[in-house]
Amino acid sequence: MIYFISIAALIALFAIGTMTPINMGVLAFAAAFVIGGWLSGMSMDDIFGFFPGSIFTIIVGITLLFGIARVNGTVDLIVSGALKLVRGKRWAIVWLMFFLGAGLMTMGSVLAVGMLAPIAMPIAKRYKIDPLLMGMMISHGVLGAAFSPITVYGAFTNGWLQSAGLPTNPLALYVIPLGLSFLLALGLFLVRGRDLLRADDQTIDIDDLTGDNPTVAGSPAPRPRGGDLVPSGASAGQHAASARPGAGPMVLTTGSPQPAGEPDRLEEIESTGFTPLRVLTLLGMVALLIGSAVFQIDVGVCSMVIAAILLVLAPNKHKPAVNNVTWSAVLLVCGMLTYMSVLKANGTLEFLGDAAASLGSPLLTALILCYAVAAVSAVGSSIGTLGIVLPLAAPLLMMGEIGLIGFVAAVSFSAVIVDVSPLSSNGVMVLANAQVPDRDKFQRSLFKYTGYIVLAAPILAWLVVVLPTSM
Repeated sequence: MIYFISIAALIALFAIGTMTPINMGVLAFAAAFVIGGWLSGMSMDDIFGFFPGSIFTIIVGITLLFGIARVNGTVDLIVSGALKLVRGKRWAIVWLMFFLGAGLMTMGSVLAVGMLAPIAMPIAKRYKIDPLLMGMMISHGVLGAAFSPITVYGAFTNGWLQSAGLPTNPLALYVIPLGLSFLLALGLFLVRGRDLLRADDQTIDIDDLTGDNPTVAGSPAPRPRGGDLVPSGASAGQHAASARPGAGPMVLTTGSPQPAGEPDRLEEIESTGFTPLRVLTLLGMVALLIGSAVFQIDVGVCSMVIAAILLVLAPNKHKPAVNNVTWSAVLLVCGMLTYMSVLKANGTLEFLGDAAASLGSPLLTALILCYAVAAVSAVGSSIGTLGIVLPLAAPLLMMGEIGLIGFVAAVSFSAVIVDVSPLSSNGVMVLANAQVPDRDKFQRSLFKYTGYIVLAAPILAWLVVVLPTSM
């Protein structure tokens, strides 16, 4: 009976967190205390011991460090410089948006689409680039890099593997979804962007980016399903939108984020260039990547130390960076991982895994799970979906009949890549900033493309990753 109650609570918190603005992490913590303490007979000390302290440190440290980089203009300068490197070629701008999105997400910016869409979508209109192509190239870059070890998604997946006692490979879990996303982006470009490769005299004037178009700064966080990334409030040049009914307002920047008369932020940043503070910030971000990837330094500890040093060097300038910490994402991830640990301790995960293993062919089961997470994540929370499906597959993975890392990477990719949907915060950012004559028609195009992704992404991941790693 305890198993069925635990499963029912998991489904209920997922449904409530998806259909209402309530943070799924709050519900998960409540379920952990009720299911673990009252029904499973665990002590409160045991339940508190399930709290993922290392994951908490990673998310807070990374988002704080990236918030500092946004506040002092380092991120703006990187984006502006990268845009000038492509010399204004239309096809190069499209691919630059893919790699910029991937790069920003790799460094921990869950708001990368919100930074790039207000820049890229006006360029698409002015220079006759397919808006669907431009928007989806940004999204594919960002979502492909979603499982960087220093992102919310990467921390969640690696944290679950560790809590389940399974081996993990953070680099592979990052590279595999990114490679699969690149294949989807390449296919999209070949279908809808071939004309950009034709020789013509139309190039993009990069100075347009510092004119009427918005800067990369000032794009506040959207509200994703299952919990906000950061609190947001509308200001000048912004309007509210909603990813789905009941999700609450989402602040999108489609005009100038500064009040009238205030100097343009990007022009000021470009005129001052790489100041000593920005150089130190950039060195700190590089040091974080090298330290975590090469020297195996704990990502949370490293990011916290670097962020603390930068805060001490410029306390007044960097004070707003604390507001960039994604506290709601911290609550979401930590709550879900705590409840998963409770389900492991009371035997529910083993029960679910045995049920999944009884389906027969492990490879067929893997394909079914990939399609299941893609379909559910298209309308629900990606992390919440992974929190349900990964425990189902744990005993299947322990049997050794399918490649563990390959399967986890494929399922994770299938769960996140469908966030191109206009029901997701990423899709809404693209939709809100698209400069198209018929927004309803463009929204239908986004839904249609999401349908293609739901159908194509799971089988692609299964064929390219799961099958080869299971032979």
